[in-house]
Order: sequence, then structure tokens, then C-alpha cells
Amino acid sequence: MNRISNRLAGAALGFLAVAGTGTAQAQAQAQAPQAQRNVSMRMAQAIIDGVLEQCAKDGYRVTVVIVDSAGQLHSALRGDGTAPHTMEFARRKAYTARTRNQTSLEFMKVTDDPANAYLRQIPDTVAVGGGVPIRSGGVAIGGVGVSGAPGGDKDEVCANAGIAKVAEALK
Repeated sequence: MNRISNRLAGAALGFLAVAGTGTAQAQAQAQAPQAQRNVSMRMAQAIIDGVLEQCAKDGYRVTVVIVDSAGQLHSALRGDGTAPHTMEFARRKAYTARTRNQTSLEFMKVTDDPANAYLRQIPDTVAVGGGVPIRSGGVAIGGVGVSGAPGGDKDEVCANAGIAKVAEALK
């Protein structure tokens, strides 16, 4: 009986030694910081300015929201004379674009198919135009949402104009 106990204890110690080595390696790797691209304050300001320029030129009063790489609110500006719901609607459009890495108009078209309609259950997403992902090197680093123009397709034109203002920095 004692021999079996000694063997089990030896096996357990061997397992712990191997597991401990793996844990030490994981801890060393976990200490390295992540390098992640994100929307900067100046970039958000430039995008908002571009959106407002385009929408003013087209005769629309809009609200603009920028979300960061985590889909969290980064910047927002509610336009003069806009309806109360536009702030939340613009945020949801931006969140949808960032989360899905596609425009909210594309999301609408995808979820029009009954086979994909379940995707509309993702909290805080909306299936209407006006949200565009902000991509850097092909990776979504945020989203811009616009609300207030008479139609999501028109909101999206303004959102794209805002992103165009920072296109060089996103390369």
C-alpha cells in the first residue's frame, strides 16, 4: 500500500512540476503589454468635423458618435435642432459598425435574410444605415454613427465623408 502511495505522490509531483512550468511561461507572456490601435481624440474630432461639413452641405442636422476599438463611447456631438433620440441611435449605429466590422446598412441587408435575422438580437445593434467602421490596416479600430438625415443611406454618406478626412492616418 505504501508503494502505491509513493508512486501516486511522485506522479502528482511530476504533474505539478510540468504544470508549473506551463504556468510560469503563461505568466511571463501575460505580462507583456498589448499593442492595440485605437481612435485618438484628434482623429475623432476630424471625423466629426468631416461628418458635419458633409451633412451641412447636404442640408442635414445630425448627431455624430464615435466609438473606440472596444465599442465604447469615445466622442459625441449632438447637432443643433436634432431630435432627442439621435444621440442614442447614432451610438448604436457606431457600435453596430464596430462590432460587426461592416456598415450598419450592410448589417441591415444581411439580416433582411430570415436565416440571419437572429443577428438583430445582439444587444445595442441596429439594422439601419448610418454606421461605418473605422479601419486601420484592415482592422476595425472604432466606428462612427450618424443620425438625423432623412434616411440611413444619407447618414452613411456623411459618415464616410468624416472617415475620408482621416484616410491618410488610417493607412
